Amino acid sequence: MAKAKAWHSLTFVLIAAAILTQLVLTIQGSGVQLAPDRSIAGTGERVLRFFSFFTIQSNLLAAGTALALILRPDRDGRTWRVLRVSAILGMTVTFITYMAVLRPIVNVQGVSKLTDIAFHYIAPLLTIIGWYLFGPWPRIDVMSLLRHLVWPFLYFAYILVLGASTGWYPYPFIDAGKLGYPHVLRNALALTLMLLILGAIYHVLDTKLGKAKAQPPR
Repeated sequence: MAKAKAWHSLTFVLIAAAILTQLVLTIQGSGVQLAPDRSIAGTGERVLRFFSFFTIQSNLLAAGTALALILRPDRDGRTWRVLRVSAILGMTVTFITYMAVLRPIVNVQGVSKLTDIAFHYIAPLLTIIGWYLFGPWPRIDVMSLLRHLVWPFLYFAYILVLGASTGWYPYPFIDAGKLGYPHVLRNALALTLMLLILGAIYHVLDTKLGKAKAQPPR
């Protein structure tokens, strides 16, 4: 249990430090995305955009569930399971999408480069490995997997509304202004399919890990 608490503490501290650092940079207008006319959005809009990234929301979920596990490593409950599933799957999608799609087109320097590494590499790995090593399991049941889909569905709807009203999209593959809604919907379906496949894999592993824990030592 001490090792589990240490691992979750490391996960929480790393994510919290990265989010606070990047938020300060965002408020200062450093390392933020520029509009097509090379202008920088106002402070309020920059902060809104910061929290509109799926990556940031996934990291917040991972930090929150890590903090909860520090306080009670065997935590359980219906709401908890949905939040934990969302954190694990969100960080997995963040890692895979960044590696496969975003890494070649992202160009950040200085401190933002460090937070970028924390958000997309270190924090996802800490979250996933921490779950595999310390659980708690079993927690990833079918109903929790289905309930957690509310978050990505609402996120997608929110981004489409935000993009339609401001012209800004956090990721190029959901930029309906450039790609068109049919293309973006196909990309959303592909991401949903990935969530379902990953969820099924985690469900199987979670069940096996839970059964192995329940077996008395020989």
